[in-house]
Amino acid sequence: MQTISSSMLVPSRLVFLMWGIFFLDQLYPIDLAMFGILPRTIRGLIGIVTAPLLHGSVAHLVSNTMPVLIFGTILYMFYRRVANRVFLQCYFFTGILVWLLARTSIHIGASGLIYGLAFFLIFFGLFQRDFKSLLISIIMLIAYGGIFYGVLPTQSYVSWESHLLGGVVGFFNALNSGTKRLPV
Repeated sequence: MQTISSSMLVPSRLVFLMWGIFFLDQLYPIDLAMFGILPRTIRGLIGIVTAPLLHGSVAHLVSNTMPVLIFGTILYMFYRRVANRVFLQCYFFTGILVWLLARTSIHIGASGLIYGLAFFLIFFGLFQRDFKSLLISIIMLIAYGGIFYGVLPTQSYVSWESHLLGGVVGFFNALNSGTKRLPV
């Protein structure tokens, strides 16, 4: 198990980038949302890399900040051997799937990554079946069990596709990691 400060390194760097880019977006008259994921377009491919860094409002940014920090820190603290792979796959594979499958609209924000990390943390314990992982799964379900409702298309301005596809990526990461019985 790593220390909290070293476990926070990757998630806090991402959050720092998210906030920095948001402030740049506010300072200059450029709408950075144009660098989000626009499914099945050449221009939208850049969004696979940039979309998690872009946010439409302070509320959107704040609502993504804490889960990235919390879920990312838990991932790096307790599952350091698979953490980089899981984090990167939740970041990039979710973006790729959104680009391939989502409705034609610009998709921005880190919620796909958040759902990927949350689903990994919830399901990994069920597949791994050791005490520590099961305890993390139970705590995640109690604290964030409502996250499952976010995969439903309830609001037209919310990328439920990012939520759903991030959850799928997180689930398959947990399944893959759990069946290999990797030391964590």
